[in-house]
Amino acid sequence: MPDSDDAPHPATTEQLQLLHSAVQPKSSTAESRDVAVDLPVARVVLDVPLPHLDRPFEYAVPADLAQAAQPGVRVKVRFAGKEAGGFVVDRAETAEHVGRLTPLRRVVSPESVLTPAVLDAARRVADHYAGPLADVLRLAVPPRHAAAEKALDAKDAPAWSPPSMPESVAWQRYPAGAAFLRRLAGDSDPAASWLAAPTVDPAQDWPAALAEAAQATLSGGRGVLIVVPDHRDVDRVERALVAQLGEDRHVRLTAEQGPQARYTAWLKILRGQVRCVVGTRAAAWAPVRDLGLVACWDDGDDLLAEPRSPYAQTRQVLRIRARRERAALLLGGFARSVAVQRWLDDGVVQPVEARPSRGDLPRVIVAGDDVQVERAGAAAHAHLPPVAWSAAHEALRSGPVLVQVPRRGYLPTLRCANCRSLARCAHCHGPLGLRSADGPPVCRWCGKVAQPWSCAECGADRLRAAVVGARRTAEELGRAFPGVEVVRSGAGEIVAHVDSGPALVIATPGAEPVAEGGYAATLLLDGWALLDRPALDAGEETLRRWLAAAALTRPSRAGGTVVVCGVATDAPQPAVEAVVRWAPYTFAERELAERRELRLPPAEWVAALTGTTADLTAFADAVDHALPAGAAVERLGPLPVEGGNDGTDGAARLLLRAPLAQGTAAAHAVMAARAGRSARKTPGTVTVRVDPSGALL
Repeated sequence: MPDSDDAPHPATTEQLQLLHSAVQPKSSTAESRDVAVDLPVARVVLDVPLPHLDRPFEYAVPADLAQAAQPGVRVKVRFAGKEAGGFVVDRAETAEHVGRLTPLRRVVSPESVLTPAVLDAARRVADHYAGPLADVLRLAVPPRHAAAEKALDAKDAPAWSPPSMPESVAWQRYPAGAAFLRRLAGDSDPAASWLAAPTVDPAQDWPAALAEAAQATLSGGRGVLIVVPDHRDVDRVERALVAQLGEDRHVRLTAEQGPQARYTAWLKILRGQVRCVVGTRAAAWAPVRDLGLVACWDDGDDLLAEPRSPYAQTRQVLRIRARRERAALLLGGFARSVAVQRWLDDGVVQPVEARPSRGDLPRVIVAGDDVQVERAGAAAHAHLPPVAWSAAHEALRSGPVLVQVPRRGYLPTLRCANCRSLARCAHCHGPLGLRSADGPPVCRWCGKVAQPWSCAECGADRLRAAVVGARRTAEELGRAFPGVEVVRSGAGEIVAHVDSGPALVIATPGAEPVAEGGYAATLLLDGWALLDRPALDAGEETLRRWLAAAALTRPSRAGGTVVVCGVATDAPQPAVEAVVRWAPYTFAERELAERRELRLPPAEWVAALTGTTADLTAFADAVDHALPAGAAVERLGPLPVEGGNDGTDGAARLLLRAPLAQGTAAAHAVMAARAGRSARKTPGTVTVRVDPSGALL
């Protein structure tokens, strides 16, 4: 039964007798189990992700489990004729259910792994994304590892003590930096959107700034939670934390740790042995004691979007936790996401940023302008234009050169050499590409070899490159600069660091290694491949990727140069202008203003539904029926989804849109529609994504 806001009443004699009879074994020869005298009712959230069962269920507490069955522990219960797992979320004197209560079968572990703060945040996240609480709890609480519990119990935990207030070094460049650190050290909960200034000095880079913010918070006796996109970022922040705090003052939470190491670290946080944690997406749920700061670096990275239901975004999870636990919120990056820009306009967060001088920033050149076309002709728009070649040739005299290539592989996409239409697979209509110089064309979706091939539009049988991948680019640059070391980073061969010697570093977006002393030059190739993606967030994502790479480059006073290649120069390109001026704030403001005019997220509440057309129509009708009076949801679609290797072939997509003020009511209506389909066991599947990414619109 759902939790009640009313205070519990003492159990009557009749109710205790009823509970006692409910736990009597069916067999008269079996030993009976008495019901607990105090708080004999346990409310349990089951690990059953069915929307119509998204509520606590009441069970009787046997007397032999009265001490162990405390709120937050894992239990096993009987449900629908089978054993199911769950968490005790409350103990009560009386039951709302008037019938017999089934007893708890056993307590898995006496460890209270589900804290009230995490439970409340999980409930709010589930409501926000219109998903079952069980799905969120699976993400929030890792699976139990008995060996980890025993090993940690056998050790003497050192007493935790707060460090001293740090000396501000990395935050000196920000006018509001010193005041922000002071508020973190005090009992305050500021919320900030931090635009980090680029630097090649490790003592002033963003990992050092996060470490200083962590120390300031810890010095006030409060805990710290830091979330970053991937394990390489975790490594950088860990080194900064060790330099700032010393050894064994923080723990790491990532998927690469393995079950025992991860659960051990999680238990140390739960028990308060350590109060600073850094990790990837799952660390957002770490049960940090006396939480004082939640920080997220590069919140727009798609690695911070949960790929499993209910598809929560880490940025929103951290905001909910910060509000629930009265903790400070720090959202940082070289670019500002449009979602954070909306929070900034609404006063939810305040800006913390620096306006560096031109000498502190790398020089940015856009290939293909009128002057370059007059000098080089058509070559100014080549894959590697002359201006980029010259910049690389000059930079290799003093250090490494970073070359960012949007796609991995050899030739990921091919076109017809005659009519320029995309080469498609005859079997699944997927795009064709080459995996090597002498290999046949292969479908990127189904993997079948397409040979012989003929164009469906004009009948020609010759192919040409539409996109040049990282492997082919490495070959071309290796021939163009003989004798220079070529380093590739991307996919399964990611490199974390390179030294300061001359080298060509070919990397896909997000896999750029950190160079000692910074890169002498950075080439951003094939910008059109990022900007021309059919996604709402194409410009936002492109700017984020470009600034992350450009921030690894030396400042212009040290000769650092960034060359943007493969973009149209005959029309305004907001992302290109933002890179040239290093003004991500103006891009975010402009992008949000345009989305407000078009009523697109995050300016509006939006849910993306995927399924068959009939299922989507019925689901939308159920949503309309569940809406309260005065609320309305607009339908956009349904439209067919282009088939691919993701299982969406033949499906359709429907968007539900409502004003932000009605977003809560709309989310509840969507959940009611899901519960109705689940209770009736309606055939078919409707995938629901509330607040979807731009790629899903």
